[in-house]
Amino acid sequence: MLSAQRTHFIGIEDYLRGELISEIKHEYLEGQVYAMAGASKNHERVVMNIGAIFSGHLRNTRCDTYSSNIKVRVGDIAFFYPDIMVVCEDNTDNYYTDQPVIIVEVLSKSTRRMDETTKMRLYQTLPSLQEYVMIEQDIVDVEVCRRSEGWISEHYFMGDEVMFAAIDLTVSVNEIYERVVNDDVTSFLKGEGV
Repeated sequence: MLSAQRTHFIGIEDYLRGELISEIKHEYLEGQVYAMAGASKNHERVVMNIGAIFSGHLRNTRCDTYSSNIKVRVGDIAFFYPDIMVVCEDNTDNYYTDQPVIIVEVLSKSTRRMDETTKMRLYQTLPSLQEYVMIEQDIVDVEVCRRSEGWISEHYFMGDEVMFAAIDLTVSVNEIYERVVNDDVTSFLKGEGV
């Protein structure tokens, strides 16, 4: 998650060197560096759920699932730390990739605007990217934008199944929100008699 805190303009090489020794993560956008903020328990539950589902499915394949410790590079414009990425072909850098096939961001009040605008626009310029996924943590809503469908959003809710075509995987929204505590999940579970 990006915080509103900015530092001075720096070049890409200085940014990358700084990230190797920094105790906190920063994202880079057009020469500006932004400190990353912490996350909520619900945010982490969603990230861990989707990460585990992707990792289990991709075991013994050429694809890797990365969490928010690996950066995605968007040309010479930006470096972001997506919540989850799937990468099936990669460059040789150990700390970032520019070839994700799926990027997942878990939305919060502080990151929603950036995730839905700037990041979406920049991510969609990556030739390898097939699906950009935004998952709400405070309500149930999984939004998937697919290159094959002109990046038009599709929304999925409790009881629905989501197809991640880039990795040939279908996942229930219920699995994505397992152990998440919000009104939508609670209402759905009460309706099921759980």
